[in-house]
This record gives sequence, structure tokens and C-alpha cells, in this order.
Amino acid sequence: MNINIKVYLHAKGTNFLQSGSFPVTTSDYKKDPDWTAAVAAYEWIQQLKASYVASDDLRINQVNLY
Repeated sequence: MNINIKVYLHAKGTNFLQSGSFPVTTSDYKKDPDWTAAVAAYEWIQQLKASYVASDDLRINQVNLY
């Protein structure tokens, strides 16, 4: 199954949205949906942070699951 994540970011003086769909194990999601979604979001946010490493003002304003 897939979960959809939206991350609202601020970098280089601009606010913007990144969103994506990520696969998770259905059995894990049924056992603990919050934890499973949090792990997927955390891993993706780490990738986003790595891609904006040159930005001194990077901040995550909001994360939504939809």
C-alpha cells in the first residue's frame, strides 16, 4: 500500500510544498499506522534535507498525510 505525504518547507527565502506517495507494508500499517507513516515521512524528510544542505534557512513548517 502507499501513503501520501505533503511537506511544507522554507528554504532560500521561499515557502514551498513537496509531496509524494510512498510504499509501506500493509501489515505494518494495520498494526500501527502512525508509526509506519512517521517512519516513511522521516526517511523522506532526511532526503529532502540532504538536497537542501546549502540552504542556511531550511525549516520544515508542516507535514501532512493525506
